[in-house]
Amino acid sequence: MTVLILTAEQDVTADMVVARLHEQGVPMVRLDPADLPGKAVLSADYAHGDFDGYLSVNGHVLSMGGLRSVWVRRPGEPAAHAAEPSPWLTAETKQALFGMLYSASTRWMNHPRRAEQARHKPWQLRVAHSSGFAVPPTVITTAPRVAQQFVEEYRQVVVKSASGPPPGEPPVALPTTLIGPDADFSGVAAGPALLQQYIPKRADIRLTCIGNQLFAARKVAEAGQVDGRFGETGHGWEPTPVPGRISRSVQEYTAFTGLAYAAFDFAEDEDGVWWFLEGNQGGQFGFIELETGQPISEAVALWLSQRRPAAKGH
Repeated sequence: MTVLILTAEQDVTADMVVARLHEQGVPMVRLDPADLPGKAVLSADYAHGDFDGYLSVNGHVLSMGGLRSVWVRRPGEPAAHAAEPSPWLTAETKQALFGMLYSASTRWMNHPRRAEQARHKPWQLRVAHSSGFAVPPTVITTAPRVAQQFVEEYRQVVVKSASGPPPGEPPVALPTTLIGPDADFSGVAAGPALLQQYIPKRADIRLTCIGNQLFAARKVAEAGQVDGRFGETGHGWEPTPVPGRISRSVQEYTAFTGLAYAAFDFAEDEDGVWWFLEGNQGGQFGFIELETGQPISEAVALWLSQRRPAAKGH
């Protein structure tokens, strides 16, 4: 039984898991969908009421009947490296590859359908509320007056991106930015704005969930720090215990979303409350493992190597 890893060729985080799989003696095939067709070959056979399929990658042949699990890490766009790429070829290749993989009986980390839904931050907030997390008051609106009223009510408010940095070159990032009631909200009418009550924090928390295993890391924040992704604090990431309430909420969240892997970001306030900021279905963990020594890549490899059949709908 073989593990299939869908990711780009240059992916250090995937390299860490590949090394753990080799240590465990688990067969694996690594494929960037951008290399199909070309470096990789696909064939699926639907006949006589039965199904069989094959992938050939760098001389390694993987049968769908021998597929143990699929890790959708950071795959390239299907057919992106083809001799004559086109939107049509990308669509056809995506249909062929994922249609074949969906036909197999396997486990997913994470199933693309589950991952696509889970990446929507407005939905994340709703699930986080129902899972028992502390969630800062938030509004997403295209109405300038609604934005103005929200800021007047909560006073200390941040504006942030719902979708993350926009694609393209040069790369553009929208840091979480503190705003006040005197801001000009007219631009809200041109596109949805996500506004959230600012949480003064004493630390950032990154919690990585792999199945039922949780790894939490904590980094002390600078006074008045708004966006933990930008700027140095003079502190590094250190392992930290997971409160029981948070553990229960994480399990409820992942059970509802159907995610086998998720990376959660929290802001820890002066009272020690962990405020939910985001649940990233494909968040990085390599930097956390390297700084803390937590065996996250080993946990991912162990999950992928298990033979438990996939749950219905996953």
